[in-house]
Amino acid sequence: MTALQKFIKQFPVVLSEEALAALLGIFRPTSLEQYAYFAMEGRIETSFGFVESGVLRAFYRAKSGKEYNKSLLEPGEFVGAYSALISGQLNHINIQALTPCNILVADYRQLTALFDQYQAIERLVRHISESYYLFLENKELQIILHTVEERYEFFKQAHPTLENLIPQYHIASYLGITPTQLSRIRAKKL
Repeated sequence: MTALQKFIKQFPVVLSEEALAALLGIFRPTSLEQYAYFAMEGRIETSFGFVESGVLRAFYRAKSGKEYNKSLLEPGEFVGAYSALISGQLNHINIQALTPCNILVADYRQLTALFDQYQAIERLVRHISESYYLFLENKELQIILHTVEERYEFFKQAHPTLENLIPQYHIASYLGITPTQLSRIRAKKL
């Protein structure tokens, strides 16, 4: 069973063999080299993907050039410029591979075309969207309600392998702190 099939099975939606085959049939394997972009600001994005291996970051770039990491994406997660996909408008977020990545990529319109034919796929996507919304709300609450030290601990629990895979300044940006602050927190833990 593929990682994507295992991911799908964790949701309380049963797909018929036909629906599962139709869904899996829209995905194509793609590789990204380190620092290659999956999505870029200013473009119309049409694809999303499922990360099989590697790490990506989703980030915004201010007019000053400063970058703000919104998400760090690992195997077993979906990746895409969702606001742009849903709205059909220009994309505002960049998604970049921090390591070499293997991604199963699909066209968003092909996915939505399956909704009328297979209601279970539409329900599955709703459950995935709801879980993603809950994740984002939890991250917002962590930023508002918890100290930097606590947020760092939450990060380590949620992403136990990332500290050894990506530069520390990306982790700091994800946590909403400076690299110097992260170094101090890490030094206290030693």
